[in-house]
Amino acid sequence: MSQSNYLQIEPASVTTAQFHEYLLGTIAPRPIAWASTIDLDGKPNLAPFSFFNVFGSNPATLIFSPSRRVRDNTTKHTLQNAEQTGEVVINIVSYAQLGNMVLSSGEFPNGVNEFTESGLEMLDSVMVKPKRVADSPAQFECKVRQIIETGQTGGAGQLILCDVLMVHLRDDILTESGKIDPVAVDGIARLGGLWYCRAKDGLFEVPNPRGNAGIGYSSLPAFIKENPILTGSDISRLATTVFRPSSDEIEVITQSSEYSTMHLLTDRIENISRKVQSLIGTNQLELAWSWVMTLA
Repeated sequence: MSQSNYLQIEPASVTTAQFHEYLLGTIAPRPIAWASTIDLDGKPNLAPFSFFNVFGSNPATLIFSPSRRVRDNTTKHTLQNAEQTGEVVINIVSYAQLGNMVLSSGEFPNGVNEFTESGLEMLDSVMVKPKRVADSPAQFECKVRQIIETGQTGGAGQLILCDVLMVHLRDDILTESGKIDPVAVDGIARLGGLWYCRAKDGLFEVPNPRGNAGIGYSSLPAFIKENPILTGSDISRLATTVFRPSSDEIEVITQSSEYSTMHLLTDRIENISRKVQSLIGTNQLELAWSWVMTLA
């Protein structure tokens, strides 16, 4: 067997951003902690973190890291809330909630409720004050045991060690024998770049807002949020972009033969909605917006 060649890199020899990409591209896939916290005024916050895993079962210990932002060395609201209140709920993300999760990753101003902006329902917790994400397959109510600061520069980890006080398991993820069915959980995980993976289907790409909160779920027109075909994830994906089609771009759609055929059908709304859903599934969000606006 021929010997492989390797690129050798010392962390200090490249920028933090470059080394960050090397780490995330190779240490993968990483599960996602969809962390719910509250501030001292009781305002909810929700954000996803892929620096996350389980590190013990007795005591049950979860650790995630809202690292300092590489670009400006600021800390995240989740870390600030965890420091101040000592409580967090870690929700597991299913594929059905992909769009909501991506939308919640946008950098909203302090005090904005990401549950509302991501089109999510809040559930009361039993032992802690932060809310749970409704329909998440598993939700872990936690008390913060310790926060370990690994550094004070951009990219440094802030390890939040969490003691699990209670777990909520959605009924349909349990088999008749009481075991977890990974197919029913349908969890997703993070890789490098725009890549994710789905437990039962493998890799897929999702354009990331990279701090751009998009239009937000609450600002979407009612006819989109009330669409009978589009899922909550589909609708949230539309909310991740600030793009709005012009009248000319919508007219290109309405003058097409494909639209003309659909427009004559009795199930026009369903057919156009399925078209929008297909475009969202292939990350063609701008074209999806042009099609969905024909239903306005």
